[in-house]
Amino acid sequence: MNVANLQLEGLLMAVASINHVLVRKGVLTSQEIDIALRKAEAGETGEERSGGMSASSRDAVNFPIRLLELANQCQPEADMPSFSKLARMVGQMKEPYNDQL
Repeated sequence: MNVANLQLEGLLMAVASINHVLVRKGVLTSQEIDIALRKAEAGETGEERSGGMSASSRDAVNFPIRLLELANQCQPEADMPSFSKLARMVGQMKEPYNDQL
């Protein structure tokens, strides 16, 4: 596996863990994190940003956001699922983009 992929995997899991700590400490709610992630995803899938992108490129851009969204849905007091489990869940929940319907 490419070292950069492993670094991104570690970074995503670190951000997910930080998000859980922020929720546990009452700094942010999981709903506030969810809103921020949804705004990020909307910005990345908007026509201005993704107009000329292939579906696979859009999936690549949105993968980290969707993984963090799923991690955010886990209870803060529960153990975080592994990266591979979260990645599988992202693939299972993927829906077609508007231009693919």
